[in-house]
Amino acid sequence: MTAPLDVLVVGAGPTGLALATQLRAYDTLFRIVDRSLDRARESRAPAIQPRTLEMLAAFGVTDELVDRGNAAVRLRLHFPGRVLHVPVFDVGCDDTPYPFLLFLPQSETEAVLTAGLAARDVTVERGTELVSADPEGGYVTCRLRHGEGGEETVRARYVVGCDGAHSTVRDEAGIAFEGRAYPQTFLLADLEVDGLETGAAHTFMTASGLLFFFPLGTPATWRLIAMHPQRARSDEVTLDLLQQIADDWTTDRLTLRDPVWMTSFRIHNRGATHYRKGPFFLAGDAAHIHSPAGGQGMNTGIQDALNLGWKLAHVCRGAAPEELLETYEAERAPVGRRVRRLTDRAFTVGTSSHPALRLARTRLAPRFAPLFLRATGPRARLFRTVSELGIHYRRGPVSTTGPTRPGRGPQAGDRLPDVPRGLQQRTAGPGYDLLLTGSWPEIPPLHHLVGVRRLGTESPWPGPTHALVRPDGYVGYVARGTDLTGLRTYLDRWLPSPET
Repeated sequence: MTAPLDVLVVGAGPTGLALATQLRAYDTLFRIVDRSLDRARESRAPAIQPRTLEMLAAFGVTDELVDRGNAAVRLRLHFPGRVLHVPVFDVGCDDTPYPFLLFLPQSETEAVLTAGLAARDVTVERGTELVSADPEGGYVTCRLRHGEGGEETVRARYVVGCDGAHSTVRDEAGIAFEGRAYPQTFLLADLEVDGLETGAAHTFMTASGLLFFFPLGTPATWRLIAMHPQRARSDEVTLDLLQQIADDWTTDRLTLRDPVWMTSFRIHNRGATHYRKGPFFLAGDAAHIHSPAGGQGMNTGIQDALNLGWKLAHVCRGAAPEELLETYEAERAPVGRRVRRLTDRAFTVGTSSHPALRLARTRLAPRFAPLFLRATGPRARLFRTVSELGIHYRRGPVSTTGPTRPGRGPQAGDRLPDVPRGLQQRTAGPGYDLLLTGSWPEIPPLHHLVGVRRLGTESPWPGPTHALVRPDGYVGYVARGTDLTGLRTYLDRWLPSPET
């Protein structure tokens, strides 16, 4: 048996790859395995939100993602007799270096993350399946089965399930996965479409349901998603069926051709009852699955991983107490529940056959949508939600405000904005950053994992203020004034000793 691991990551989709990327940046001893022989070749999740791009920037992969993707996408809402041109992220996103929705196939996202790991001497062990995981003696004894039929036993302090809706890790941990399946069946295809405006995402809202076209570029120009017509005689997905839907549900003369792949799928809304049980953790689809409305799924999973990874790394290296790991579920489970509620409401409005909701889609929405688009305040709040820039952990156990709250600026638990421009890049790294605003005397070193940056008067806060930024870009502690007593108490709790 080989030497024990700190972490075994099970599943090498975007969530597992993001977790591995962060663990590698912290020099954590880990392996990442996946039972699939190859990474995803289909497009699957087609969009990356601004907050995800921000968080991945710390690991040097965001520029490559942006170069491969399409960041100049417009949105068109097609109603019966009317087309609305919807501005995307033009308000509410002035504090991010990525004020756009990046359209990029999941296959490309996985390729970039995999290449980044390979450049740092990490191999994704594909064709390797977790068969069993038994906690004993402070470790989890994991039986792995390799594609050629051989088996191996490894021990790890922690096992993280990034292995999707049918998670083996979740089953081994005995964590329930509660929720329901929606009754509708959906059709998905990557294909070419003639007659559709390029450079835009198109949503056709009809009495029968919703039809989407998203610009991909690869492996085909367009991704189509549509409800399966109840009148269809077969569940088989054919180009003729998709063409009939386009003919019936749009007033445009669209010609669908050259499909790369076509499939049908059902949508579930389910969540794990716990994100942690002992040495087991869940992230991504293993913890929550829901409607693809709003492009939240993959992004929420990646952000699960980047909330968990630095905590595991600090605990494993002896720089933080085990208690820090309890904060993962406390912070991320409420986010997962909110996403499930949001997507459920959007899905119900868009797909329900109830007469009132059918009327809302086809008659009321075309009348009131222009009024909403002119109301910048509500639209900004919507974009902050969809972009995931508004996610915060203000009520989390790692968020503390000192004796005097700053008069303005981010609160404890808020994301650090990129104001002044470049601030996020300057604080990206495996440790904490103490930001000092206004005039400060010299201060002694606080901890070897805490860097000190003086912002002067160009800062999100009025001076003098001090704020401790966590490794994942959220404010852990903030207080007005130059008295660091409260900060030292915070550090004594969460960074009590140097690593061993």
